[in-house]
Amino acid sequence: MELSRFINPKITEDHRNAPVNALGYLRVMFAVADLDGTLDRLYKHGAQLVKEVVDYQNIYKLCYIRGPEGILIGLAEKIDNK
Repeated sequence: MELSRFINPKITEDHRNAPVNALGYLRVMFAVADLDGTLDRLYKHGAQLVKEVVDYQNIYKLCYIRGPEGILIGLAEKIDNK
């Protein structure tokens, strides 16, 4: 689990549309074996991708999703660099 504290930007009242670095905003992150497959399953339950899936330093495929109630979840798949 990742615990973060952000100084800026100011607190957003409605967390459902808050940016991922909003002050006081909580999120949870999970490591997954198959990011694309996980996203396909979560879309069927109302999850929405926040922006896009990114390649983080050629180590992880990383993204954020929002659930139906606006809960923010981070997902990361380790990239196999053989």
